[in-house]
Amino acid sequence: MSDLLERLRGRGWRITSQRRVVAEVLDGDHVHLTADEVHAAAARRLPEISRATVYNALGELVALGEVVEVSTDGRAKRYDPNAHRPHQHLVCSGCGAIRDVHPTGDLLSGLPTEERYGFTVSEVEVTYRGLCPSCLSGGAQSPTTEAFADSS
Repeated sequence: MSDLLERLRGRGWRITSQRRVVAEVLDGDHVHLTADEVHAAAARRLPEISRATVYNALGELVALGEVVEVSTDGRAKRYDPNAHRPHQHLVCSGCGAIRDVHPTGDLLSGLPTEERYGFTVSEVEVTYRGLCPSCLSGGAQSPTTEAFADSS
């Protein structure tokens, strides 16, 4: 059983066949699918699943804090199931592929007190941008392709 599915069961989320498929599609490291990509993958497993059901399930998962919506550069929102381990994102400026990264050091301490303007900082969001190996070599892939497969 997937980590996401186990967490959802532990929270008492009613697991229907449609919700199960959405959770299974989202399971894994470096998963950042759009709602349409989640629907397409879910429909391969459960052909009768509707787009509305996928959108509703994603909305519920976000509301529960089990999935994070990631927006980059005006592109379609992506859904990240890695909601419980602090991380940042590495985004390809070419194809839009996203990878989770875990930089070392305390990002909060990097902000000088005088530049906090009296704010109490509770979290930091950093996005690293660049070109994935495929885009760098001129062979752009879609974001769902494992453009970073050799860098894991």
